[in-house]
Amino acid sequence: MESVIADGGLVLKHRADGHLELRANGIFVMDTRETSTEKALATRALELHAQPRHVLIGGLGLGFTLEAVLTDPRVEAVTVVEIEPRLVEWMRAGRIPHGPGLLADGRVHVEVADVAVVLRASRPEAYDVVLLDVDNGPGYLVHDANGALYEAPALADARRATAPGGTVVVWSAAEAPALLEVMAQVFDDAEALSYPVDLQGHSETYWLYVGTVSQGNGTN
Repeated sequence: MESVIADGGLVLKHRADGHLELRANGIFVMDTRETSTEKALATRALELHAQPRHVLIGGLGLGFTLEAVLTDPRVEAVTVVEIEPRLVEWMRAGRIPHGPGLLADGRVHVEVADVAVVLRASRPEAYDVVLLDVDNGPGYLVHDANGALYEAPALADARRATAPGGTVVVWSAAEAPALLEVMAQVFDDAEALSYPVDLQGHSETYWLYVGTVSQGNGTN
């Protein structure tokens, strides 16, 4: 039997097959049947850094990126920035069953805010790794306002908040050459990493856009 929790444009559906489905503004965001993309964002990004002690995650979702980050013993602190307060409440209250345990981890700090605002206000070099998964990528926006996060001013704020040797990783559901071009202007190095995903027997290719801050090129 299906049940639905809704608040404005945010909908959490408990489906008859036992899985959860999250929608925003009528657009499918993610579900618990296929979580490899959220986990891959974390694991692949952390592989790029020797000591990812302090991590910022833009976008809580259903918590699977956070879960993957917390499995890395090198991680000492995680700041999760989520713009939807109701999603954080559902997570804390157990509407998303694994949520209470994740958010109770002493390494986790949750900020209910726009990640672009948080990055702009962050102290320089605060994070070793910044993971941005607030939307489906620059070509598939759930919220039009999120488009600014893929542009130079916001990415420059992310760079300032990233320590030398650190990385900013942006997830996209499709190839985004314009995003790579902007990141190449902002960061010391930028690359696009594709990875295959099997979505219930259907092959897809998703993308990680990685910007690197070189050692000695921070903002002291």
